[in-house]
Amino acid sequence: MASSSCFSSSMVIHVTLILLVLQMGSSYAQLSTNFYSTTCPNLLSTVKPVVESAVSKEKRMGASLLRLHFHDCFVNGCDGSILLDDTSSFTGEKTAGPNNNSVRGYSVIDDIKSKVEAACPGVVSCADIVAIRCFLGGLSWEVKLGRRDSKTASFSDANSGLPGPDSNLSDLISRNRIYNETNIDASFAKTRQGTCPNSTGSGDDNQAPLDLQTPNLFDNNYFKNLIVQKGLLHSDQVLHNGGSTDSLVETYSKNSSTFSSDFAAAMIKMGDISPLTGSNGEIRKECSKVNG
Repeated sequence: MASSSCFSSSMVIHVTLILLVLQMGSSYAQLSTNFYSTTCPNLLSTVKPVVESAVSKEKRMGASLLRLHFHDCFVNGCDGSILLDDTSSFTGEKTAGPNNNSVRGYSVIDDIKSKVEAACPGVVSCADIVAIRCFLGGLSWEVKLGRRDSKTASFSDANSGLPGPDSNLSDLISRNRIYNETNIDASFAKTRQGTCPNSTGSGDDNQAPLDLQTPNLFDNNYFKNLIVQKGLLHSDQVLHNGGSTDSLVETYSKNSSTFSSDFAAAMIKMGDISPLTGSNGEIRKECSKVNG
């Protein structure tokens, strides 16, 4: 899976997302897999090369774009609000605690939007562009489309509506898990300490893979690591630490197809969270600002 900043400990979507989203209700009726079949029939073929180019330049960009979708949907729905820059009338979500210096991929979305606007002007929303997943290491699902873009964003809702990698910021800054926790493999902790020094301000921007085995592939090694206490973040290892999610982690560690199918189902349901449709919202010309 993706890499994590030693300081910010940015979190990828994992079993927590699956547990949360699979409990949600049924699909949103106004979204459909063929929404742009007549208005922008070449949408996917327009988006795919841009995403593939971005991932070829930086392997973790695929996971970053996936996480961008997650952070958009979990704050007032999948409406592209995370893409908006601050204005005189509102403070956007980009600088909220869970997003600031953590969420990435905005420039890739802008590149995609530019190509899509050239092909189908004023048709495809930024929210839908964020939702389209044309590259994910072989794992794919049919993306439902038809969302419209919000005209505002909420700094406060982004701060309160997104899960963090730990409940205590000071613990994160002091590298609490790899230096102070006991439910961690000793050799793994020593390896990570070499990349992420204990003192704040030293090596804060260093990168550490959440999955040492296959950091650039989307597979189930993340769960295998948790079984042997090699989760990088506190919020990772707590998923297999004698609690109610242990059995699910064990299932996914043994059966990659079960993980893949559950993850795809969760992504589809997550994309259904409170979309703007019909006459609500707008189709932004630029993803970072509202029209007009």
